[in-house]
Amino acid sequence: MLRVKIVCTIGPTSTDPEVLAQLIDAGMNVARINMSHGDHDFHARNIHTIREIAQERNRPVAILVDLQGPKLRVGEMQPGGVPLTAGEELILTTEEIIGEPGRVPIQNKEVPASIEEGRRESSMQSAGETQERILLDDGLLELEVIEATETTVRTRVIVGGVLQDRKGMNLPQTKLTVPSMTEKDRVDVDFALEHQADWIALSFVRTAADVQALRKVVQSRAPLGRATPIISKIEKPEAVENIEEIIQASDGLMVARGDLGIETSPEAVPMIQKMIIARCIGTDKPVITATQMLESMIRNPRPTRAEASDVANAVLDGSDAIMLSGETAAGNYPVQTVQTMANIAKEAERVRSVTQPHYRPSQQAVDGFFGTVADSSEQGTDKNSGVAPSVAEAVSQATVATAEDVGAAAIIAPTARGATAKKLARFRPSVPIIAVTPSHLVYRQLALYWGVFPLMGQRMNTIDEMLEDAVRIALRAGFVQQGDVTVVTGGVVGGVPGETNLMTVRRIARVLMHGQGVGNRRMSGRVVRLKPGQDPLEQALQDRMMTTQDILVAEELNHVSMDLVYHAGGLITAESAPDSIAALAAVELGIPAILQAKGEWDELEDGQTVVIDARTGNVYEWDL
Repeated sequence: MLRVKIVCTIGPTSTDPEVLAQLIDAGMNVARINMSHGDHDFHARNIHTIREIAQERNRPVAILVDLQGPKLRVGEMQPGGVPLTAGEELILTTEEIIGEPGRVPIQNKEVPASIEEGRRESSMQSAGETQERILLDDGLLELEVIEATETTVRTRVIVGGVLQDRKGMNLPQTKLTVPSMTEKDRVDVDFALEHQADWIALSFVRTAADVQALRKVVQSRAPLGRATPIISKIEKPEAVENIEEIIQASDGLMVARGDLGIETSPEAVPMIQKMIIARCIGTDKPVITATQMLESMIRNPRPTRAEASDVANAVLDGSDAIMLSGETAAGNYPVQTVQTMANIAKEAERVRSVTQPHYRPSQQAVDGFFGTVADSSEQGTDKNSGVAPSVAEAVSQATVATAEDVGAAAIIAPTARGATAKKLARFRPSVPIIAVTPSHLVYRQLALYWGVFPLMGQRMNTIDEMLEDAVRIALRAGFVQQGDVTVVTGGVVGGVPGETNLMTVRRIARVLMHGQGVGNRRMSGRVVRLKPGQDPLEQALQDRMMTTQDILVAEELNHVSMDLVYHAGGLITAESAPDSIAALAAVELGIPAILQAKGEWDELEDGQTVVIDARTGNVYEWDL
């Protein structure tokens, strides 16, 4: 089982139901719906199909709606594109024209004014005039700004080529006044909420205010006030500078290395990636490493060695998820790409489990990464700042440490809102986190978190029922086996929602017998075994008096042994009639009973302590 999760972008080559099913089987945990391409009908069909297939396979697959954001683009060019020659001048204009040599349109009206303001501020702060760069077509073409007005930007071509229609534009040295959300984004948010998206990703985040603006929109339109969590895409230098406030304002982050590499520099991206991942782990926020992970597999059936190393390093860095974009949206080998990514990640996790069996990034490492891009002198963990960890943090860390110490097969976390599982994921345990939740929304959202395996459960009335139900569901799903040691954790009834404050170590009891349960109670007690041919009253007097703490075990019952039923706390018998005296007596007395009991009768010894559960019809061995 992979601990890291795989995000797949859905596009033309992956919309076929058979392909989507194969993607899920290959390891897709999150389906990314890219609102930069396709219309709402296209995306709605894909969401419906994905959820249908996921339900058939009993697999949690989250839907991530990725907003386009204020992507800067040039306009329409003359047929064949506009040739740009190094050294020549080029005018960028907000006029609605067809691009031609020397003059091309840009779609975003705010760009010239932002560049003009930025140059004015820069000239006031330095003696010399700074030369701002404009990058076109993912950085393949480069311009140098000469001057700017409210409507035009006069530039000189530094790196030439042919500029085609609607290519992207990056201004790494300019702080834009463009709103974080466009009108298209607002319409797309409505679409995401209408289709109950599990996550919404915000593009080109610069400050916490951008995130808060989206959250305000989401909260105002969210059904029942349950707001969809927000992932901030880090792809601008301003976002790196403001990373702390953005992490605090967000529910998760994405390291969008494409635009980030253009707007900063290729050599800065690896350390920024490591810094962001470490910061997110320390604050319980999931982090996705994205862009060009297996780019060559858009055309080729095998990745380059550099790509394989990139995927492995993202896993070793601690990413919650690794993402595929064009590889699954428009590539020739979408399913094979997911299989390849899963295989690389599996090997990386195998190595990591040996070198880092219980991983938590040190503050020194975090600050070391952060120091490469911004000042973190005033930042610190709870430990460094002297602030005591919360109860939930302390219990979660103790749960992981205990699971490691006792060799647990799994950590089982019943959770209503997912907070317990999220907190546990922060400490990157070497055993799986089995999150049992009654919420379909939480069930899907948790599919993004490292090491968390969500299962659907039911709402229970008591703590004991909640814990027992979670263990039973994990056992039924095959995550644990009879005899396994588990650590169970959660928040008790009456506590603050999400406040994890309970931990217990449990061994999955072995089932000794199974039959038809009468009643809905569960009890533990000492076996009083009535053997065939033995006078029951004689045994009772000889051993001890029967009490309500005892469980009467008799393959057959007669009128004499029935007298003992009225003194017992529970009953196990091979008799099968639901209207038998034994069944009627159990109902009348309100004691748990197991009828039609089958199994190894010889394993039930007189004086042995067992547990009977009338709800499941099982008799378990007792384990302290």
